[in-house]
Amino acid sequence: MNESADDVGWDVQPGDEIAPVVEAVGRLLRLHREAAGMRVADLAKTLRYGEDMIRKIERGVRIPRPEFLAKADEVMEARGALKEFMEDMSKARYPKKVRELADLEGRAVELLMYGNHNIHGLLQTEEYMRALLSTWRPAYSPDELERMVAARMARKSLFERSPAPELSFVQEQVTLERPVGDTMVLRRQLEHMLAVAQLPFVELQVMPTNRANHPGTGGRIQVLKFSDGSAVGRTDGDFGGRPVGDPRQLRVLDLRYGIIRAQALTPGESLTFIEQALGRL
Repeated sequence: MNESADDVGWDVQPGDEIAPVVEAVGRLLRLHREAAGMRVADLAKTLRYGEDMIRKIERGVRIPRPEFLAKADEVMEARGALKEFMEDMSKARYPKKVRELADLEGRAVELLMYGNHNIHGLLQTEEYMRALLSTWRPAYSPDELERMVAARMARKSLFERSPAPELSFVQEQVTLERPVGDTMVLRRQLEHMLAVAQLPFVELQVMPTNRANHPGTGGRIQVLKFSDGSAVGRTDGDFGGRPVGDPRQLRVLDLRYGIIRAQALTPGESLTFIEQALGRL
């Protein structure tokens, strides 16, 4: 059996607050294994996982995949005690920063997103994001790469919320033309964006390169607005790149995004632009 991190889980990151929960799951797994009269070798053979992986899970240094907990629960007749932690472990698999971002996105009722270098993560196909993350330096290990891809894909549950949030994307022209991966990867990426743009709660716009005086040259902008009237935003160009919630700072981002949105192609024009870009590939 392949004992890769993708089969069972990933190591707990140092200092992560999820560590006590992972340790508790490990202790619970061991208790039920011993109660079932099974050795680690017995459980490993039954579940078709490596013994070392199971020992790491029991020690709380390895985050188990939800599928592993479901199988272990049934094999050891734990009556749902292990399955109870499937959702927690699903979230724990992702890096802390990604979990925090996913939580904010999950609570937002409106998201404003401007991308000037890459296609926004929420719009990326799995093969595009894998190709994109593979270009980063220093390079991710295979396990780290799969963890990052899985985390980005999990954030896409945002599109399945009911009621859905209002999503506004403005993408620089160059992000739609850079052949990340290869031409076919980019083609499928653009086709995916055309499909997403048809959703009633999504507005997708393209910022042409020939716009000389737009205020997006400072970098990405993202603003998330919540039902209680509060918001959080960030941009590469100001506030040290850190998330901000102060109304005065948010007004700066709102103003900047509003001008960018006004200078970009309309949603209809943007769909036509993407279709034409597809035709050139």
